Amino acid sequence: MPTLIVPEGFQYVTASVVATSWLLAGQSVLVGRYRKNAGIPYPYAYAEKVEAANSPAANRFNCAQRAHQNTLESLPVVLVGTVITGLAHPILAASLCGSWVLSRIFYTRGYITGEPKNRYGGLGALGSLASIAVILSSTYVAGLQILANL
Repeated sequence: MPTLIVPEGFQYVTASVVATSWLLAGQSVLVGRYRKNAGIPYPYAYAEKVEAANSPAANRFNCAQRAHQNTLESLPVVLVGTVITGLAHPILAASLCGSWVLSRIFYTRGYITGEPKNRYGGLGALGSLASIAVILSSTYVAGLQILANL
Protein backbone atom coordinates (compact mmCIF):
# COMPACT_ATOMS: atom_id res chain seq x y z
CA MET A 1 0.00 0.00 0.00
CA PRO A 2 1.46 3.39 -0.96
CA THR A 3 2.35 5.78 1.81
CA LEU A 4 1.40 9.43 1.66
CA ILE A 5 4.28 11.62 2.75
CA VAL A 6 3.26 15.08 3.77
CA PRO A 7 6.07 17.46 2.87
CA GLU A 8 7.66 19.98 5.17
CA GLY A 9 5.72 23.22 4.93
CA PHE A 10 2.34 21.54 4.43
CA GLN A 11 1.03 23.42 7.48
CA TYR A 12 0.90 26.49 5.25
CA VAL A 13 -1.37 24.62 2.88
CA THR A 14 -3.72 23.73 5.73
CA ALA A 15 -3.71 27.35 6.92
CA SER A 16 -4.61 28.63 3.45
CA VAL A 17 -7.40 26.06 3.15
CA VAL A 18 -8.77 27.09 6.56
CA ALA A 19 -8.70 30.71 5.37
CA THR A 20 -11.29 29.77 2.74
CA SER A 21 -13.68 28.83 5.56
CA TRP A 22 -13.23 32.26 7.13
CA LEU A 23 -13.83 33.87 3.75
CA LEU A 24 -17.11 31.98 3.32
CA ALA A 25 -18.18 32.80 6.87
CA GLY A 26 -17.56 36.49 6.26
CA GLN A 27 -19.47 36.42 3.00
CA SER A 28 -22.36 34.61 4.69
CA VAL A 29 -22.57 37.32 7.34
CA LEU A 30 -22.62 40.00 4.64
CA VAL A 31 -25.34 38.21 2.69
CA GLY A 32 -27.44 37.89 5.86
CA ARG A 33 -26.98 41.57 6.68
CA TYR A 34 -27.90 42.69 3.17
CA ARG A 35 -30.85 40.27 3.07
CA LYS A 36 -32.21 41.80 6.26
CA ASN A 37 -31.66 45.38 5.03
CA ALA A 38 -33.46 44.59 1.77
CA GLY A 39 -36.29 42.66 3.44
CA ILE A 40 -35.84 39.65 1.16
CA PRO A 41 -37.41 36.67 2.95
CA TYR A 42 -36.25 33.09 2.78
CA PRO A 43 -36.39 30.93 0.67
CA TYR A 44 -35.73 33.54 -2.05
CA ALA A 45 -32.11 33.44 -3.15
CA TYR A 46 -32.29 36.81 -4.91
CA ALA A 47 -34.49 39.87 -5.13
CA GLU A 48 -36.62 39.95 -8.26
CA LYS A 49 -35.24 41.98 -11.18
CA VAL A 50 -37.81 44.77 -10.82
CA GLU A 51 -37.31 44.90 -7.06
CA ALA A 52 -33.54 45.16 -7.44
CA ALA A 53 -33.92 47.88 -10.07
CA ASN A 54 -36.12 49.95 -7.74
CA SER A 55 -34.33 49.32 -4.45
CA PRO A 56 -30.62 49.99 -3.84
CA ALA A 57 -30.82 47.70 -0.78
CA ALA A 58 -32.22 44.83 -2.88
CA ASN A 59 -29.60 45.41 -5.55
CA ARG A 60 -26.80 45.31 -2.95
CA PHE A 61 -28.28 42.11 -1.53
CA ASN A 62 -28.20 40.54 -5.00
CA CYS A 63 -24.59 41.64 -5.43
CA ALA A 64 -23.56 40.22 -2.04
CA GLN A 65 -25.39 36.98 -2.79
CA ARG A 66 -23.75 36.72 -6.22
CA ALA A 67 -20.26 37.33 -4.80
CA HIS A 68 -20.84 34.54 -2.30
CA GLN A 69 -22.29 32.20 -4.93
CA ASN A 70 -19.42 32.87 -7.31
CA THR A 71 -16.95 32.03 -4.55
CA LEU A 72 -18.79 28.76 -3.87
CA GLU A 73 -18.70 27.91 -7.58
CA SER A 74 -14.91 28.17 -7.81
CA LEU A 75 -14.03 26.87 -4.34
CA PRO A 76 -13.90 23.12 -5.17
CA VAL A 77 -11.35 23.70 -7.94
CA VAL A 78 -9.21 25.87 -5.70
CA LEU A 79 -9.35 23.48 -2.73
CA VAL A 80 -8.59 20.32 -4.70
CA GLY A 81 -5.87 22.01 -6.69
CA THR A 82 -4.32 23.50 -3.56
CA VAL A 83 -4.10 20.15 -1.79
CA ILE A 84 -2.72 18.33 -4.84
CA THR A 85 -0.15 21.04 -5.54
CA GLY A 86 0.68 21.20 -1.84
CA LEU A 87 1.77 17.57 -1.77
CA ALA A 88 4.74 18.50 -3.96
CA HIS A 89 5.04 22.29 -3.60
CA PRO A 90 3.45 23.41 -0.33
CA ILE A 91 4.67 27.01 -0.36
CA LEU A 92 3.47 27.53 -3.93
CA ALA A 93 0.10 25.96 -3.12
CA ALA A 94 -0.39 28.01 0.04
CA SER A 95 0.64 31.19 -1.76
CA LEU A 96 -1.80 30.60 -4.59
CA CYS A 97 -4.68 29.71 -2.28
CA GLY A 98 -3.88 32.65 0.01
CA SER A 99 -3.79 34.97 -3.01
CA TRP A 100 -7.13 33.62 -4.14
CA VAL A 101 -8.67 34.23 -0.68
CA LEU A 102 -7.28 37.77 -0.55
CA SER A 103 -8.58 38.50 -4.04
CA ARG A 104 -12.05 37.22 -3.07
CA ILE A 105 -12.13 39.69 -0.19
CA PHE A 106 -11.47 42.56 -2.61
CA TYR A 107 -13.87 41.04 -5.14
CA THR A 108 -16.63 40.91 -2.51
CA ARG A 109 -15.95 44.40 -1.20
CA GLY A 110 -16.19 45.76 -4.72
CA TYR A 111 -19.29 43.78 -5.61
CA ILE A 112 -21.29 44.80 -2.53
CA THR A 113 -21.09 48.45 -3.56
CA GLY A 114 -24.06 47.64 -5.77
CA GLU A 115 -22.02 48.21 -8.91
CA PRO A 116 -21.00 44.79 -10.28
CA LYS A 117 -18.21 46.32 -12.37
CA ASN A 118 -16.44 47.22 -9.09
CA ARG A 119 -15.86 43.54 -8.31
CA TYR A 120 -12.59 43.56 -10.23
CA GLY A 121 -11.16 46.69 -8.66
CA GLY A 122 -8.04 46.45 -6.55
CA LEU A 123 -6.89 42.85 -6.29
CA GLY A 124 -10.18 41.31 -7.43
CA ALA A 125 -8.78 40.08 -10.74
CA LEU A 126 -5.91 38.29 -8.96
CA GLY A 127 -8.34 35.48 -8.14
CA SER A 128 -8.67 34.43 -11.75
CA LEU A 129 -4.91 34.24 -12.12
CA ALA A 130 -4.56 32.29 -8.87
CA SER A 131 -7.28 29.84 -9.98
CA ILE A 132 -5.58 29.24 -13.31
CA ALA A 133 -2.21 28.79 -11.59
CA VAL A 134 -3.72 26.26 -9.14
CA ILE A 135 -5.23 24.29 -12.03
CA LEU A 136 -1.96 24.29 -13.96
CA SER A 137 0.23 23.44 -10.97
CA SER A 138 -2.03 20.62 -9.77
CA THR A 139 -2.17 19.22 -13.31
CA TYR A 140 1.63 19.30 -13.41
CA VAL A 141 1.92 17.52 -10.03
CA ALA A 142 -0.68 14.90 -10.99
CA GLY A 143 1.03 14.36 -14.36
CA LEU A 144 4.39 13.82 -12.69
CA GLN A 145 2.85 11.25 -10.37
CA ILE A 146 1.36 9.37 -13.29
CA LEU A 147 4.64 9.45 -15.22
CA ALA A 148 6.59 8.30 -12.17
CA ASN A 149 4.41 5.19 -11.94
CA LEU A 150 4.57 4.16 -15.60
